[in-house]
Amino acid sequence: MRVWLVTVGEPLPLPGTGARLLRAGLLGQMLARRGHQVVWWTSTFDHWQKRHLYPSDTVLRLQDEISLHLLHGRGYRHNISIRRILDHIRVAGRFSTLAEVESVPDVILCSLPTLELALASTRYGKRHGVPVVIDVRDLWPDIFQEFAPHWARGLARYALAPMRGQAMRACVDAYAITGNSPPFVEWGLRNAGRVATRLDRPFPFGYLAQAPAEQDREAAVRFWKGHGLVAGQGGLIACFFGTLGHQFDLETVLDAALLLESEGHAVRFVLCGIGERLEALKTRAGTSRAVVFPGWVDRAQIHALMGMADVGLAPYRNHAGFVGNMPNKPIEYLAGGLPVLTSLGGYLGGFLASHGCGMSYPEGNALALRDIFVRFCENSQPLADMSSNARRVFAQQFDADKVYGGMCDYLSEVVAAYRAASTGI
Repeated sequence: MRVWLVTVGEPLPLPGTGARLLRAGLLGQMLARRGHQVVWWTSTFDHWQKRHLYPSDTVLRLQDEISLHLLHGRGYRHNISIRRILDHIRVAGRFSTLAEVESVPDVILCSLPTLELALASTRYGKRHGVPVVIDVRDLWPDIFQEFAPHWARGLARYALAPMRGQAMRACVDAYAITGNSPPFVEWGLRNAGRVATRLDRPFPFGYLAQAPAEQDREAAVRFWKGHGLVAGQGGLIACFFGTLGHQFDLETVLDAALLLESEGHAVRFVLCGIGERLEALKTRAGTSRAVVFPGWVDRAQIHALMGMADVGLAPYRNHAGFVGNMPNKPIEYLAGGLPVLTSLGGYLGGFLASHGCGMSYPEGNALALRDIFVRFCENSQPLADMSSNARRVFAQQFDADKVYGGMCDYLSEVVAAYRAASTGI
């Protein structure tokens, strides 16, 4: 097959970066290993570090079967901004132009968001007779309405109507809908105005549990030692990896850390990442020795930290885009055998409870989070039990080879079904 993956905002497998690949990157590699040709359409803009990787449209041949097509947009400084929307419009426009000079694929898997690329992909599919699968990753534009003040929610709903129309049109024109959780697939089907078929199904985020090279591992151990973190020393360690933005309730995490420190409990909170809230969070933490902000970390450093840590933090705010979601961060923690502590209810909270691999606490309740750590300090057996369950659940449901092997088979199934329907066989 010739497969197009249309996804922006993921780490890219560029030489020398040590990028930790996510859904599109891992799926692309597995498709290539199976002999399929892959074109990954993405952006020149690094969403995480807010910088352009290339000054113009760029095509890279990663290996014989994978071609990376980077589309140049405007870039943006803030995740919620008019400039970001303008960037998405421009990137989608470049896709629509450049796609016409490429060989027609057998199938397109396009992430939603962005709305603009999802709409451009389904339009291309209709013009060229190509099945397009919309992979729902986030509930745009529903999530934006929640960022408006309560008094402005009605106005926000009106202002977001054009974006809601884009989401509906993309889902209506999609040949099939996938998503990283059952509620996300259901959201796509509601936008499409139809019931599920056998080709509408969820695929969780898969994670590649792969140890880094020995020299990278040793460098990572030295890195963490420089931050005062050594395996088996210093009490419990709670880790977080992600963008330090408004989607996470890290203020409550910091308040719990300060409470535990003031009471003499040996718990350290390692909050990895960069983002617009970094300086404000550092100010809130003050001079606390219980909190570490190491900045952006690479794959080897993540692997080393998870080997030292006792729990992984998933302090998502209970917004529409997360309540029905199974985000990739908790799955990453499970891969490292880390129980997950989350402020998120809904699908994730229920999943952790039913599988015994984590716990939930109310968003904004630092005392409740503090109490969980106090119990862990007093009795480590629940942590050991949840850690064992975390490894088992990961192996059964989230191992990258299983998840993306299943997606490869699925895309072949989509192509076969589309051709059969087109020929009437």
